[in-house]
Amino acid sequence: MEDARCFLKDVILRVEKKPLFISDELPHYADGLKELFHMVVNPKPTGLPGRPKKPEKVIDENLDYATVHKTRVNGRVVKVEKRVVYGSMERIEERLKELPSNTINTSFVERSNLDWRLWDAHLIRKSLTFAKSIRWLRAKFTICVAFYNFIRPHETLSRGKDRKFRPKTPAMAAGITYHPWTIKELFGYRFV
Repeated sequence: MEDARCFLKDVILRVEKKPLFISDELPHYADGLKELFHMVVNPKPTGLPGRPKKPEKVIDENLDYATVHKTRVNGRVVKVEKRVVYGSMERIEERLKELPSNTINTSFVERSNLDWRLWDAHLIRKSLTFAKSIRWLRAKFTICVAFYNFIRPHETLSRGKDRKFRPKTPAMAAGITYHPWTIKELFGYRFV
């Protein structure tokens, strides 16, 4: 739950408007969103003797959150259902039109998870490798993320309409840099 809270707070600090949240069915995300996007409403006094009613947490009506439910049989996904947790399906479908994917899914984050597991053995499930220190794991993961964004050209970003390959990294696409960095540049960069 604490990781979900930290992650959601970090996301909210980095975006200008309230994003469309889509995840698997881990309940911590719904609980974390409920904590972040609610108002406390005090009930009106009834005038009757006794203990007053407790204040109620009311979820922000503009919060959009959907989940993907996967049904598995013998380890294989046989059915995928989309469920709206907060918000309305109509509003979520409208917001999806602005995104690269036109449907509720977790494929982008799942692909990222695959990449991170390929690049860092400590993140592989059910393996004999394990991180002995969270500090070193974070440091190594930060290097992997920096490599992914600043050094490694991405095929989909590097192919123009003429299909010619021109190396382009996510940092270049975001306008942060104008060329793919080298390892020397990455480790020589002074963060302020």
